[in-house]
Amino acid sequence: MNFLSVLIITLNEEKNIARCIDSVKRVADEVIILDCYSNDNTVEIARNMGAVIYQQKFKGYIEQKNCALQLASYDFILSLDADEAIDETLEHAILQEKEDFIYSAYSMNRCNNYCGRFIRHGLWYPDKKIRLFDRRSARWGGMNPHDKIELAGRCTVKHLSGDIQHFSYNSIEEHIQQNNKLSSIAAHSLYKIGKPVHWSKVLINPGWAFIKGYFLRLGFLDGFYGFVIAINTSHQTFLKYIKLYQLQRSANKKPMSAVTSTIKRISKSTHQKIS
Repeated sequence: MNFLSVLIITLNEEKNIARCIDSVKRVADEVIILDCYSNDNTVEIARNMGAVIYQQKFKGYIEQKNCALQLASYDFILSLDADEAIDETLEHAILQEKEDFIYSAYSMNRCNNYCGRFIRHGLWYPDKKIRLFDRRSARWGGMNPHDKIELAGRCTVKHLSGDIQHFSYNSIEEHIQQNNKLSSIAAHSLYKIGKPVHWSKVLINPGWAFIKGYFLRLGFLDGFYGFVIAINTSHQTFLKYIKLYQLQRSANKKPMSAVTSTIKRISKSTHQKIS
């Protein structure tokens, strides 16, 4: 039997952290929490459930998760967000793999719970993720807020049965608020790498996001909430590109100090956990 470290980054997750930790109690040999100085009961709840707690100031989603990798006692890692949990099928699959980790990385589907209902179609499912991996062959990369595991060399990835259950939004209002935050992070990230934006992206990409999610990926089969999700996905796409366009216009019209001020204003509220 091999050993497995479960890593979770947190910020004010008292409503979610117990469910997350409870779901991994049979597969985890240790649970490590890297907390961003929560001011609720997150740390107390996690500590009472046996988790090892570390704290540091938020550095960015990718940066925070890479820092967490260094805190684990074991090389094989299961990485979860605090508002996630593994279902029984995935738990069983992980326990089987722990007998002898043959692969360097394992992928699994993520199923989003939206307003109390699991979403099985559209752009939100199967939402395949690599979350179980050997840290000697992997690091977090991508672009904030969309972090992803990047593997070194030619690593074979095995897909596991079962789902990560993601308890995303309890209300439509919460979804809309998060759209604003995440689109600001995305626009900021694109601006930093010099990603150009044209009005065509502002006009076309939001519509394509809706068509792809609602029609081509059968989002309409999820009924009312399938429609709401498709609309909000389109809206977030629009916000991302219009904010990027605004940043680039500011860069062309203002001195560098003013551009820096604009970036800080747009990203002011982005030090939140990604959903």
